Amino acid sequence: MKTIRRLIYVEVVQSVAFVSLGFLALFFFFDFVDELPNLGKGIQPYRLTQALLYVALRMPSHLYELLPIAVLIGTIFVMARFAQSSEYTILRTSGLGPWRALRALLLLGFGFTVLTVLTGDYLTPLSDRTAQLLKARMDGGLYVGSTGAWLKERQRYNSYNVNVRSLSPDGQLQGIRIFEADSRGFLVSLTQATRGTFADDGAWVLQDVNRTEFTSGDTTRVQHARLATLRWPTEITQEMVAVALLKPERMSTIALFQYIQHLEANSQTSQRYEIEFWRKVFYPLSCLVMVVLALPFAYLHFRSGGITSYVFGGVLIGISFFLLNNVFGYIGNLQNWVPWIAAGAPGLLYTLLSLGAFGWLVLRR
Repeated sequence: MKTIRRLIYVEVVQSVAFVSLGFLALFFFFDFVDELPNLGKGIQPYRLTQALLYVALRMPSHLYELLPIAVLIGTIFVMARFAQSSEYTILRTSGLGPWRALRALLLLGFGFTVLTVLTGDYLTPLSDRTAQLLKARMDGGLYVGSTGAWLKERQRYNSYNVNVRSLSPDGQLQGIRIFEADSRGFLVSLTQATRGTFADDGAWVLQDVNRTEFTSGDTTRVQHARLATLRWPTEITQEMVAVALLKPERMSTIALFQYIQHLEANSQTSQRYEIEFWRKVFYPLSCLVMVVLALPFAYLHFRSGGITSYVFGGVLIGISFFLLNNVFGYIGNLQNWVPWIAAGAPGLLYTLLSLGAFGWLVLRR
C-alpha cells in the first residue's frame, strides 16, 4: 500500500501543480493587461516593473481561490488516466479496494486543505496588503469609496463614530473625523484632524486638529479650538482601520473574527464579515470534497480520447462550485441568512454529490 499511495500521491500532486501553474499564468496575463492603462499615472509615475510586482503579489490570492478547482481537475485527470490505461484495474487486483482508495485520497486532500489554510490565512493577507501599499504609493493613499472608512466605538460614557478618509503607505491616518455622542445620542464634540499616527499604547496621536465642543444646558454654547496635536485614547487599532479599508476576503480568519467581535461589541452589523469568516472556515475543506468527487472517475470505462471530456467535465464542476460559493455569499448577505449556512451550503451540496457518485458508481456498480 505504501508503494500504491506513493504512486497516486506523486501523480496527483504533479497534476495539481501543473493545473495551478497554468491557471496562475492565465490570471497573471489578465491582471497585467488590466494594469497596462495605469502605466505612467499617479502621484509617482507607475512603472512597468512596479506593475509586474503588483500583479505577482496578487498571485497568492488567486492560488487560494483556485486550489480546490485545481485539486479537482488534477485528481480527475490522474484517476481517468489510470482507468484508461488499465493501471487502476491492476491496482484493484493488487488489493486497492474502494474504501482504501477513499482513505488514501482523503489523506491527500487533507494535505491540500492544510496548504489552502496556510495560503489563505498567512500568505494571501500579507501579499495583498503589500500590493495595496505598493499601489497606494502611486495614488497617494489607500482609499475606500468616496467617504472613506467608518468605524464605531463605545467607551465608558460616550460613543464615537470615526471616519478615516485614507491610510497612507507609511501607515498614517489621513482625513480623520471623530463624532462624539453622549449616552442620550446627542452630539458632544466634533474632532477633525489632517493626519494621525498610532502610539505604542494604542492611542491615536492626531495632528493639525480642529475641535468643536457643543455644551447644552441653560445656555447652549459652541466652543472652537485649534490644536497642533491631540492624543485620543481608543481601542481601534491599525489593523482594524486596515480591515475597514480592505475587502473582507483579503483578511485572515483570526483578523475577521477579531473584527466581528469589535463590530458586535459596538452594536454594528457584522453579517457580511460573518459570512466571509465561515467561508474561510469551510472553503479549505472543499479540497476533501473534490478528491472524493474525482474518485469515481477511476471506475469508469472509456476508450482512447474520452479522457478529455471527463477533464472538461471536471473544469465545469469546479467553476460551478466557485460560482455557487460566491452566489450563496451574496444572497445570504442580502436575505440575512444564518452566516454558517450561507457559507457552508455549497460545500454541503457538493459533499452529498460526491458521496452519491461514490456510492452509485463505486459501491453499487
